[in-house]
Amino acid sequence: MILVDDGVATGSTMFAAIAALCKEQPTRLVVAVPVAAQPTANKLAAIADDFVCLHRPYNFIAVGQWYEDFGQTSDEEVRALLNDAWEKQVVRPSA
Repeated sequence: MILVDDGVATGSTMFAAIAALCKEQPTRLVVAVPVAAQPTANKLAAIADDFVCLHRPYNFIAVGQWYEDFGQTSDEEVRALLNDAWEKQVVRPSA
């Protein structure tokens, strides 16, 4: 199972997601983020089977500071992207 986020600061949401997913007993858990606060990255690396993080800055204040455009994605955009992926047979929801 691969768990992806746009970045982690304190990691509260990611740790909650990991706890929920671990109840499903995945054979492998990979956590992937583009940026994370160094202390949080270290904790995630210790609990995930694999932790992929492109940037672990020491001067981390917020996830948004590492993006040129950190605008919100609307529900409509998400639905459109998921529908497009479904039509291209990229994504299939689990039963």
